Amino acid sequence: MEDLSPHPGDLEPIEMASRDEISALQLKRLKTTLAHAYQNSPHYRARFDEAGVHPDDLKTLSDLSKFPFTVKKDLRDTYPFGMFAVPREKLARIHASSGTTGKPTVVGYTRNDIDTWATVVARSIRAAGGRPGDICHIAYGYGLFTGGLGAHYGAEKLGCTVVPISGGMTERQVTLIQDFKPRIIMVTPSYMLSILDEYRKLGIDPRSTSLAVGIFGAEPWTNAMRLEIERDFDMHAVDIYGLSEVIGPGVANECVETKDGLHVWEDHFYPEVVDPETGEVLPDGEMGELVFTSLTKEALPIIRYRTRDLTRLLPGTARAMRRIEKITGRSDDMMILRGVNVFPTQIEEQILKCSGLAPHFQIELTRNGRMDDMIVHVEAMPNATNSDVRAHSAKELAHHIKSVVGVSMKVKVGDPDSVERSAGKAKRVVDNRLKG
Repeated sequence: MEDLSPHPGDLEPIEMASRDEISALQLKRLKTTLAHAYQNSPHYRARFDEAGVHPDDLKTLSDLSKFPFTVKKDLRDTYPFGMFAVPREKLARIHASSGTTGKPTVVGYTRNDIDTWATVVARSIRAAGGRPGDICHIAYGYGLFTGGLGAHYGAEKLGCTVVPISGGMTERQVTLIQDFKPRIIMVTPSYMLSILDEYRKLGIDPRSTSLAVGIFGAEPWTNAMRLEIERDFDMHAVDIYGLSEVIGPGVANECVETKDGLHVWEDHFYPEVVDPETGEVLPDGEMGELVFTSLTKEALPIIRYRTRDLTRLLPGTARAMRRIEKITGRSDDMMILRGVNVFPTQIEEQILKCSGLAPHFQIELTRNGRMDDMIVHVEAMPNATNSDVRAHSAKELAHHIKSVVGVSMKVKVGDPDSVERSAGKAKRVVDNRLKG
């Protein structure tokens, strides 16, 4: 793979600032954000008053723990525009979730917010190894989902040539990668595997492409998947993190020269890790739920937003800003089977150990009387469809899951392409416990 380490002068001064400089900037911006939220958002004024806190109570960064959390329900309860801290006519853009589990969560941006967002995504692309002039193939979904347009504006801000193909039309994705020769691809990791399948189907060697770096996000993925993508495409696979409520993609990113966790852009986002049960702030290095407070947003300042993502805060390495460990799961993605916590990423890691299985899977939750069961639906590799080979692969995977995760699950190995594909986030869990 190409050496994509940054050259001297590539980094912004804040990326190499001292811890004291970063903390001083955070405290200054945090005071401004809390005051802005209290003065201009009726929701936050009511929440702060209810909790008996005022922006003036923030004297140190640790004082943020006195302030109430924000959760996804707050955005749904104030649908559509009740969380905003600027008049509606000051909004430059609105994004929203799909609303498949209730009312959509709506987020908005002023022109300054759009510029801030583009800045942190541009920084993320550069940390991943992208440079001005690169062709950037963006296969994240465009529209109300923040992935496509967030990546787009950031790539343009960095000075890249953008190919805004969005998701889907997998054969056309391959055609344009072959013809346009992009150096960067930005896409969900599960859809990158679909693109890989298409290369194999068309008989084209994926290692021959022009791609030097893939920037993957929008869903948890494992280091085992990273290694597979890097091996099969001869490219760097780098993690990007973000969520719409905080800003969108670009809250944190791995640096290509280390790939040892995602550096949080701490000049714009203040991270905490809390105990998921008690809400108590945990020391750096301890595993818990990630919480973010925005430091520079105007339209929708977000105060102590509980992301439900599980990780820990680590010291900076390639950059001065702290890292979050690669997200291994979400507290609300967590499944409990016979008292054992199970995450889809754990199942993915075990599938990737089995040479006869493709990395496409779905977990089905069922109920047998009073007991919950899980069935892992997975595909055979095209060269491993013999019934005996399938049976061996199913047994092998069930053994790995039992040994590593600690529970027994049924495994069903289907034909190639039998697991539902997605051009966006993969639907890893199907809950059929209440059906029938």
